[in-house]
Amino acid sequence: MLRAGRLLAVSLSRLHASPTNSSHSMAYSAKIGPSILSSDLSCLGSECVRMMECGADYLHLDVMDGHFVPNITFGHPMVECLRKTVGRDPFFDMHMMVSRPEQWVKPMAAAGASQYTFHLEATTNPGNLIKEIRESAMKVGLAIKPGTTVEELAPWANQIDMALVMTVEPGFGGQKFMDDMMPKVSWLRSQFPSLDIEVDGGVGPDTIHKCAEAGANMIVSGSAVVGSDDPRSVIKLLREAVAEAIQKRSLDR
Repeated sequence: MLRAGRLLAVSLSRLHASPTNSSHSMAYSAKIGPSILSSDLSCLGSECVRMMECGADYLHLDVMDGHFVPNITFGHPMVECLRKTVGRDPFFDMHMMVSRPEQWVKPMAAAGASQYTFHLEATTNPGNLIKEIRESAMKVGLAIKPGTTVEELAPWANQIDMALVMTVEPGFGGQKFMDDMMPKVSWLRSQFPSLDIEVDGGVGPDTIHKCAEAGANMIVSGSAVVGSDDPRSVIKLLREAVAEAIQKRSLDR
């Protein structure tokens, strides 16, 4: 379902260096992941299908436990039902806003999660958790809140598949995009050129260019996509903005 993103990945593959020269490779591509929490929760399965049909590259699923963040959303039983509804292809990026991320690795893997994105602030042993996630055959995402420095994430960057830089405080809807998080994205992109970098919170057509120019390539967008009259056009706009920035960066190198 990558569409334009797939074309970009193919073109970028010609730029790839060997794995031993990863610091000079650009292995990432533009990917747009609607946040399904912004959709009509009474028909979540059909909403997921609708987003994929509108060109989404993946689905971003927000899990909140009422402890790490104030709100409560859903858990692995819902994920299992969604996986049965949408089939095995859609990529489920689980954003685990929970105080004990270790507890849910195996249940989420069994439910059909593709990537387990946990918060650095929620664990005392990130290395062990990364290992557990890998052993459960999921990709590893590592998220940081606005108040956490990117330097705290850096020691783990070579062990993860994706870094998530929150551009709002997690757990609250309808917040304004935080411009001052963009230096974190820029620093990560400069230090880890082939890392997937995701932004989440207040991202839409008005803020996408800041994210793309800073170096984000995985874009979570909630109401701007899901609540739009024409989600396909918004997804296309977001992806093109990121693809152009990636292409520009490759030419500038």
